[in-house]
Amino acid sequence: MKKVLLILLLAFYAYGSNAQVIVPVIEGKFGVDADAQSNIFIDATSPCSDCDDWWYDQLLSGGNGLFVIDTTGAGAIVKGYLTNPAGTHNVPFYRKMRYQAFEQNNERTLIDAIFVRDYHGTDQTAFVDGSNKNADHPTDWRGSTKSVLDKNDILDVYCHIRRVGPSYSTADPLWLFGAVAVEGTNGDRYFDFEMYQTDIFYTRSTTRFTGYGPDAGHTSWKFDAAGNVTQPGDIIFAANFSTSGLTDIEARIWINKADKLKVPATFDWTGTFDGASSSATYGYAGIQPKYGDPFYYGTLNADPTWAGPFRLPRANGSIVTQFEPAQFMEFGVNLTALGLNPSSLLGKTPCGIPFSKVMVKTRSSTSFTSELKDFIAPFDLFLPPTADLAADVPLFCGTNNISNIWVTDPYSTSIYNWSTPNGHIQTNNGTSIIVDSPGTYIVQQILDNGCPLWSSDTVAIAYDPTCTLLGKPNKDKPTQISTAAKAAVSVTPNPVRNVMQINLASDRDKDVQVFIYDVTGKLMKTTSDRVQKGNATIKLSGFDSWATGLYTVKVLSGNDVYIKRVLLSK
Repeated sequence: MKKVLLILLLAFYAYGSNAQVIVPVIEGKFGVDADAQSNIFIDATSPCSDCDDWWYDQLLSGGNGLFVIDTTGAGAIVKGYLTNPAGTHNVPFYRKMRYQAFEQNNERTLIDAIFVRDYHGTDQTAFVDGSNKNADHPTDWRGSTKSVLDKNDILDVYCHIRRVGPSYSTADPLWLFGAVAVEGTNGDRYFDFEMYQTDIFYTRSTTRFTGYGPDAGHTSWKFDAAGNVTQPGDIIFAANFSTSGLTDIEARIWINKADKLKVPATFDWTGTFDGASSSATYGYAGIQPKYGDPFYYGTLNADPTWAGPFRLPRANGSIVTQFEPAQFMEFGVNLTALGLNPSSLLGKTPCGIPFSKVMVKTRSSTSFTSELKDFIAPFDLFLPPTADLAADVPLFCGTNNISNIWVTDPYSTSIYNWSTPNGHIQTNNGTSIIVDSPGTYIVQQILDNGCPLWSSDTVAIAYDPTCTLLGKPNKDKPTQISTAAKAAVSVTPNPVRNVMQINLASDRDKDVQVFIYDVTGKLMKTTSDRVQKGNATIKLSGFDSWATGLYTVKVLSGNDVYIKRVLLSK
């Protein structure tokens, strides 16, 4: 097969640079072969030495290939399908990339990946019959629960974005890979991968979309007078597949129609423009590489091929292990060749990605403005977690205090820079610090060397003078909280959900005050009570509406002060 592919590739390049490869091929060190494990392209006589795919390492590649989708829970999901297909086969789920964002591995920079399983059969995320179109304002789109034509019924969706070496830098080409499995294998199929700048969201209970962009429901690309991009906007890739293979992929970006008069610096207009109406100010305009370079590659499976570790539920309730011929369609887009590499658009940062939410839709015909049918609700792509700080001692009492402050879920590829305007950092451990003074402590997160600020968080260590003195000993010097005093108070349960119980052992009747602080040192709750001699209990409730995380409980019992840490969970 490798010799056949070589002949096809030579024919392709001889034909001209505007043609596109629509046969199995390796691009960006990733198999674009309409197979989830490169089995169409790779056989025992011509193994690939260094290529990746969606599922599992390539057995014939000597272990050099990577797979990008997390397979966690595959066994349990398949077991559920087989034991209770009626109750489980129509339940969507997703799996993210098995690596962290910006993982650098064997020249590749793996930015993000996702696998999404849609509803099967009776679909709960389909467009209502009518005039829903790609260029409509999302507020005009309406969702519905209904059956759709098999060829329009999305089963699974895959998406992956990466830079392929060799330098781990902005010079490396930026690639987007996508795949769709649909219920029907007959007739032509048409689908769109739409990328958004905003956090667009679909709510099934209201059948409405929210969180869309400001320019007629999208985010528009903006240009200066020289054609340089000053603001990236929404992108759509419209793919058309016949029963024998990929017909074409059209790239479009959302713009103000007046900007078509400008000459973009990194790509060219194709001449197409479609808005919600013929007089629309905003719409999707077609773009193409500035120098005619090929930018997309794709094919569909000509033979039955493996459906992945989660198997494939069909609309009729069956659970199968293989895609039927022409059921799995795959493509790759070279964003750099298309002029959409954010590092060349908006500066030399390796972390710029021109979108963060993806929505996949099917259309009724090859026309970009044809009626929309099924959709995968918008899903996150490239949204690494932001820095979130916690401290084990957010409140200092007296002298010689120490507090550990840490990032609760550090990203292995991120860099965390610490600072304080008025405190003192004793030790910096990268993702955590040890401090010995009250004050404000700040962490700034960048995703990789050379990247701009991604997020920041602040924690305040407070000082409470009311807990410095515990009485008047003979030498008239302040004393610290004793071990015995600490043992006299407990908080149960820990972690806390809705109800907290403070248990005290008191040597006499006394007044008790309780103060609860969050990780920033903010006083969240206070209460007073009178307890009797012996064992006493103070119950507090209403924590189900509080944010999860660590809290400090301070109990004043006569002249004694008790400090406890509790974890609030859901």
